[in-house]
Amino acid sequence: MEFERLYDESERANVQFVGMTTEYSRYDFAIVYTNLFFGKPLITCMQSGRSCLLNREDLDDTEYVRKTFRVTEDADVESLREFFLSVLPPAMLEPQY
Repeated sequence: MEFERLYDESERANVQFVGMTTEYSRYDFAIVYTNLFFGKPLITCMQSGRSCLLNREDLDDTEYVRKTFRVTEDADVESLREFFLSVLPPAMLEPQY
C-alpha cells in the first residue's frame, strides 16, 4: 500500500487540562497549543474523546460548538463559548505549507 506523507512534524507543545462544570454537565478538556494548524489549538473532550481544531472565530458558530462537543443545553453552549474565548488566542493566518 502506497501513501504520500503530507507532513511529519515534532514540537514541544503547551498543554492545558481544564475541568469545569455547568448547571447541567461536567466537562474535561485537554487544550494543546501548537504552532501547526494555523495556530488553532487542538481541543479534546476527555469524556467523549472528540477532538477539533478551534479558534476564537470558530466560536461565533454556536451550532458548531453544540455539535462538536454534543452539548444539548443552550446555557452550556454559551458557557463553553465564554470559557474558550477566555483561553484561546486569536487565529494566526500565516501560510504553513
